[in-house]
Amino acid sequence: MATALQTDNAATGVGPGFLIPDPRDIDSLQNKVSDVEWQLRCDLAATYRLCAMHGWTDLVFTHISARLPDEDGEERFLINPYGVLFDEMTASALVKIDLDGNIKQDTPYFINPAGFTIHSAVHSAREDAGCVIHVHTPYGIAVSVQKAGLRRYTQFAMQIHDDLAYHDYEGIALDLDERDRLINDLGEKNLLILRNHGTLTVGQNCAIAFLRMYILENACKTQILAQSVGSEEHLHEENADMGHRVHQQASAAFQKGLGDNLIWPGLMRKLQRTNPGFDH
Repeated sequence: MATALQTDNAATGVGPGFLIPDPRDIDSLQNKVSDVEWQLRCDLAATYRLCAMHGWTDLVFTHISARLPDEDGEERFLINPYGVLFDEMTASALVKIDLDGNIKQDTPYFINPAGFTIHSAVHSAREDAGCVIHVHTPYGIAVSVQKAGLRRYTQFAMQIHDDLAYHDYEGIALDLDERDRLINDLGEKNLLILRNHGTLTVGQNCAIAFLRMYILENACKTQILAQSVGSEEHLHEENADMGHRVHQQASAAFQKGLGDNLIWPGLMRKLQRTNPGFDH
């Protein structure tokens, strides 16, 4: 069992010619972990595959995490094994770590240090962060480089505009000191644009975090499409009052037990039809 987050080749055993195990070949953890942990593992693995289905992947270089119930006062969360593609993620392949980066299970995998930095920051600061999704999509990054950020051009954008924060770019997220600045910028909001980098959403569960990312990604995509017509004089942006009104109208969709129940069962049925196996 790994005892700490390691980034150097000697510590991880990673060197020339190393192979990442196929997640289909590792033993299932079902009946070896609690029922609560197993369900969270299945939901998180499904979220990875849903992000792949929607094209929100950057090979293996982004991350989604889910908070586990505290055990003996210890905070832990699940995150992806480095080297496993999103569309092949399984419940048993996910890696359980604590807030110091210690791996808390037997696993043939290691994790991405940048993923640990970002996700440990949010989970340590926000007890309501049941799931954190961080992606690098072309549309999200295209908006992240704009000085004005996300504009109130569309209903997509107005649904989330009042719940959106920004974090300035500090390089690849390997510096643990960045965590304090990231969580200060996020505050109590649930969506974050990381300047020149990507996007992040927080939810009480995987379904709500996924719904927020769906809205944010579409808001970014439609902004870029609208801007393709030319200069700002051709575009109509709603004012702050209208943005606030739409945000309030849409708020119920992000409440646990409401919006998640509308989208999650159907998404699970679609996954079982098109890409089964996440629950291994």
